[in-house]
Amino acid sequence: SARRRPGSAAMAAAGGRPSLARAKFLFDLNGFVRIPGVLSAAEVRSANAGVDAHDFVERKEAMRNSKHGTAFSGDESTGRFDMAGMLGWDAPHHEPFRQMLCHPNLVPFLHAVVGEGYRLDHSPLVIAQNKGSEGFSLHGGPITPKGRFIPQLQYRFAHGEMYNTLVAVSFQLVDTNPGDGGFCVVRGSHKLNLPPTAEMMAGEDADFLETSVDQPTAKAGDVIIFSEATIHGCLPWTAEHQRRVALFRFAPAHLGFARGYSDPAWPPSFTDGMTPEQRAVMEPPYHPMYDRPYLRDEDGKLGEENRGRSDAKKAFDVEVFGHRYY
Repeated sequence: SARRRPGSAAMAAAGGRPSLARAKFLFDLNGFVRIPGVLSAAEVRSANAGVDAHDFVERKEAMRNSKHGTAFSGDESTGRFDMAGMLGWDAPHHEPFRQMLCHPNLVPFLHAVVGEGYRLDHSPLVIAQNKGSEGFSLHGGPITPKGRFIPQLQYRFAHGEMYNTLVAVSFQLVDTNPGDGGFCVVRGSHKLNLPPTAEMMAGEDADFLETSVDQPTAKAGDVIIFSEATIHGCLPWTAEHQRRVALFRFAPAHLGFARGYSDPAWPPSFTDGMTPEQRAVMEPPYHPMYDRPYLRDEDGKLGEENRGRSDAKKAFDVEVFGHRYY
């Protein structure tokens, strides 16, 4: 079985939410970091109320995420449960999920690992597991099974800053205790140079699972941020209560991995009535120099400083190209 690590209780004893410097160190070291207490108890209740008012879809047969007979397959019958569309739910149910786009307790950490102008890349979803639900075989990592470089899934640290091409942000809507299952991770694998074996990834290498795969614990309201360059997965759920997380994926301002934003655009139900801050995170990929809205570290509010190109240059582009942005 995977190793269990102390969770939010240990962090609380150490003084609560980590400093930005500490969080950056842990992310660089491990490829993920847990930020305790991002959501208030009221925000957690509101998110769960929205989930309760909507229906899950169970992943069955060809849509299962694990290989039968492995450490990730659970009771071999119960699948994972997925739910999406939260940003477009009727009020008030969409509100806690829209707030997750730019929660003021989280913005400085997202700026540190993704950068200013970070954008929503994938449509968010709620993931649930019941007792016995399968997990998800290990996946992700910066290289292919043959050891080739994957440019879309990379982590780098250069000139005092970290760069991630795609980051996942998992809002914990229930507690995950030692031995419960759920999110698991191979610490430090965002920097690996050699590929793991297929047996390691599928959960068929018991020694690797025991020595190298960790199951972090967490409390409702915590957030786990991890690089998609970090090998990760999900263990079968063993607890009596249902596991629930709201999973968002963010990319740097100029990068796009998924294409929901351009199909042909985010659904109007997602963006209608959003705050300017929330709408800024929904922008398509383009360089910040082209008047990209940005959020302030100190309060998560929209910045007012003009960081784009000059009005003279934009006027010239209108004359040449017919619009302000070429």
